[in-house]
Amino acid sequence: MKDVVLLFDSACLYEIVILNYFLKFTGAEVVFCSVDGKGITAMEGYSVNVDAALSEINPDEVRSMIVPGGDVSGIRTEPVYGLLGRLKKEGRVVAAICAGVDVLDGAGLLQGISSTHSEDLDVAREDHIITARANAYVDFAIEVGKELELFTDEQDLQETIDFWKLHKRM
Repeated sequence: MKDVVLLFDSACLYEIVILNYFLKFTGAEVVFCSVDGKGITAMEGYSVNVDAALSEINPDEVRSMIVPGGDVSGIRTEPVYGLLGRLKKEGRVVAAICAGVDVLDGAGLLQGISSTHSEDLDVAREDHIITARANAYVDFAIEVGKELELFTDEQDLQETIDFWKLHKRM
């Protein structure tokens, strides 16, 4: 199963870099896609090549879909909404941070669940949907990691929290 990151021009990479590290460290198959399959220029100025166009993503092979923040106007489209809706219906993990949460909301995924749009929370996780505010990128990575069972046990989770969130030396 693949973990798909939807990239677009002006996507905020810093919001998903720790999550991407967790995914790669645990051997996940990460696929970067864009709506048209072309590379993007992130908000931070990085040029990023992608692996696939959105239309090339097989929903049956998706374990999770991650949507970063940034100027999401170019991904507020029916193909994106349709894929997100299908993934939610099939119980796949869908995670978004910052303005990416607006995309989930536009796709109708947040109706009836706790989210950063419906409650004053930094991170919300319910029914395989994770939403986060921009500055909660560490909590976002940890919550997605918990949902995807990336941590080997409770000790691994606590060590991750200690290092990434509490800045304890290891």
